[in-house]
Amino acid sequence: MIVPVLLFTVGLVFLIKGGDWFVDGATGIARRFGLPELLIGATVVSIGTTLPEVMVSTTSAISGHGEIAYGNAIGSVICNTALIAAITVAVRPGRVDPRSLRLPVAFFFTAAAVYAGIAYTTGYFSQISGFIMLAMFVVYMAATIWQMKSDSNSRPRPAAQPQTEESSILKDILMIVAGAALIAVGANLLVDNGTLIAQALGVPESVIALTFVALGTSLPELVTAIASLAKGHGALSLGNVIGANLFNLVLVSGVSVTLAPFSIPENSTIAGHNASLVLDIPVMLFAMAFLTLPALKRGKLSRIQGVVLLAVYAAFCAIQFTI
Repeated sequence: MIVPVLLFTVGLVFLIKGGDWFVDGATGIARRFGLPELLIGATVVSIGTTLPEVMVSTTSAISGHGEIAYGNAIGSVICNTALIAAITVAVRPGRVDPRSLRLPVAFFFTAAAVYAGIAYTTGYFSQISGFIMLAMFVVYMAATIWQMKSDSNSRPRPAAQPQTEESSILKDILMIVAGAALIAVGANLLVDNGTLIAQALGVPESVIALTFVALGTSLPELVTAIASLAKGHGALSLGNVIGANLFNLVLVSGVSVTLAPFSIPENSTIAGHNASLVLDIPVMLFAMAFLTLPALKRGKLSRIQGVVLLAVYAAFCAIQFTI
């Protein structure tokens, strides 16, 4: 047990430092090109922080553990929204740009409708559904790049900056790459060794997937959120969470389903029905709606949203360990 605990600690250190570098590099690029931090968070940062989910879900699906791949994707969306974004909003609520928020939110709920439709009608994620999800990822990235170009062209170009080492775009890119690498390695160490610790304590695999593994692979988002708050970049954190949630559905699930199709796990029931259909998917949809729809309408987030979402996450985890 000593070795897993030590490796768990190393993973935590890697995550903290990687998140710090990642935020610095991403905000540097946003400032250089005059792009909204929310859009940078919903694309570049989200791809980097979603790497652990991609690796864990794909490996799980290929090895025949579809329940972990499925639970990790759904659980990560719930964790990102009801824990990570909730902490950000509860600590420092603020204004958001509805225009920058509109595209990733629209794509998320479109992807969620496809995902839920497959889950409630067939209960089986085939390779075709995986291709559909990956196609949605490609379309989203293309639409986001087009929006970034439009925003950049509509703004007056800033005065040229001296090309010093500190202001070099190459430095920003290297910090993003190095930060993503540390985040991925750190998350793997935490998930692998944390799962060993959880199994030693007798926690069921399905519960591990929806709670512990989901939390472990969402730690990059949590680290990025904390680092963003500390540096005063709340919009970057919010964009990262929303983008990561979308990528969990279309990229993480898309890759794992395409390589190894699987059915929705039926390890637990509520009132005689599959717990995932009764609890997991509805909680995921509610959490995202409660976070994003008021922000789209009012252009700001309130502390009460964060508090309610934290309560929802606590209740969700408590139910998982009792059913």
